[in-house]
Amino acid sequence: MSVAVSTITTMPHFFDQLATAVRTKRTPLCVGLDPRHNSLPVAIAKRHGANIAAAYEEFCLRVLEILAPLVPVVKPQSAFFEACGPDGMIALRNVIHKAKQLGLLTILDAKRGDIASTAAAYAEAAFDALRADSLTINPYLGRDSVEPFLKAARKDGRGLFVLVRTSNAGAGLFQDLKCDGQPLYRRVGSAVQAWGRENLGANGFGDVGAVVGATHPAELAELRKLLPDVWFLVPGYGAQGGTAADVAAAFRADGLGALVNSSRGVMFPFPPEDRDWEQQVEQAARKAAQELAAVSAKPA
Repeated sequence: MSVAVSTITTMPHFFDQLATAVRTKRTPLCVGLDPRHNSLPVAIAKRHGANIAAAYEEFCLRVLEILAPLVPVVKPQSAFFEACGPDGMIALRNVIHKAKQLGLLTILDAKRGDIASTAAAYAEAAFDALRADSLTINPYLGRDSVEPFLKAARKDGRGLFVLVRTSNAGAGLFQDLKCDGQPLYRRVGSAVQAWGRENLGANGFGDVGAVVGATHPAELAELRKLLPDVWFLVPGYGAQGGTAADVAAAFRADGLGALVNSSRGVMFPFPPEDRDWEQQVEQAARKAAQELAAVSAKPA
């Protein structure tokens, strides 16, 4: 099914904005905002008591202020906020708003997937209610499940990242299954490339990215060759065991083409009782940003 031309906006292409942000900050580091109550600084947790949503909001807003000069993108994980109920959703909206005020691009990590009006409602929640710049989605239901997200994203120059080869230990149960002689993740990757090519930006990237885990470096290199105009979101670096060397193959020759996510490694490099936690967050972000800048840089 082709996408009608009327669904493609003249607004700035999300992946062009992303390329500019990565070049400006000189790093492909994306920081995942995954607040966990038992890891919060003790002072913040005590101040809010049973109001976990308020504690998450205060912590994330301060982390954003630390990160803003250092990274181009943040990735709020919707589940942690949703678990707090309505107050959590308000906190999530405020965190995304603050990130945008600070000039950071946002990826709402919700891994949505459904069809027809339900998918359209998920897209409306992400792009209109929460004002995220991009969204992670699950393609398992096929093109008709992706179509409402494509339409909503293209209306306002937003982006999508589709699950292709994930970083979790059990990913191969389905993703490695052979389909017409190829692993399923390759078939999904080819579909992602085709969808993105319907709307290419000035930097040559389509408007649909792929989630490809750092814990599978061989597949990461394989998919980079197979999908030359797809921007990758690469989880698994840092606390999940992926190294900077593992993600080097994710980048194009110009150093673009991948965002590498670190969540716990940057958000929580400190014990909860440490009073200098802000300094430790900054140090962790600087270290990761520098490591990833080094492996994304290509020789002239």
